[in-house]
Amino acid sequence: MNRKVYAFNQSLDKAILKPIAKGYVKVIPGPARTGISNFYRNLGMVVTTLNDALQFKFEKVPVDIMRFSTNLVFGLGGLLDVATEMRIPYNDEDFGQTLAHWGVGSGAYLVLPFFGPSTVRDGLALPVDIYVSPAFDVATGGEQGFRWGLIALYAIDKRANLLEAEKFVRQAALDEYSFIRDVYLQRREYLIRDGAPAPLVNDGSTDRPKSLLELEEEEFGDDPILDNY
Repeated sequence: MNRKVYAFNQSLDKAILKPIAKGYVKVIPGPARTGISNFYRNLGMVVTTLNDALQFKFEKVPVDIMRFSTNLVFGLGGLLDVATEMRIPYNDEDFGQTLAHWGVGSGAYLVLPFFGPSTVRDGLALPVDIYVSPAFDVATGGEQGFRWGLIALYAIDKRANLLEAEKFVRQAALDEYSFIRDVYLQRREYLIRDGAPAPLVNDGSTDRPKSLLELEEEEFGDDPILDNY
């Protein structure tokens, strides 16, 4: 089923979204595209702030608020990323990560129509993030044309930002579907753990690939010769 949905998304992308994204890159100057990306990224801080609070990461909430408000006030509504220049950290959280934080398993890998790679957990969490996003409030509160224009611009901007990554995927992967699946799942684990490695379980094993140091210690133990290096 996933491969069929993936093929559908690829056909839709090839016929509609990718040509529009290429035209967008050619017509819209780079600084303007960066500003649009910054605008949507800054709106996403509202979702991040809520999910940091739901995960009890209270030390991050003031940072999220500061980053959002700094870019909103001093960055022309978020078009300029002033917060990064001021070295205010950027956090990226969503409701799928919140569910994972409280022990909800990912479930099966799932390719969603239009949205792409996901899992059962992240797919069920997606409507919450959409509802919380200020972009949703602005879009639903405006006229029909403005609403769809805002959504379409977000989709085009996001697709345009993936044009370079797409070249890498096609050069590096024999099976694009498997490559994208593995990269997505690894990226999600990285975000859920905030970059920390997976913990060891009680029997000493781990659900992550072992580092070279761990493999060396298993093989040689406390070798006095290796201790000198």
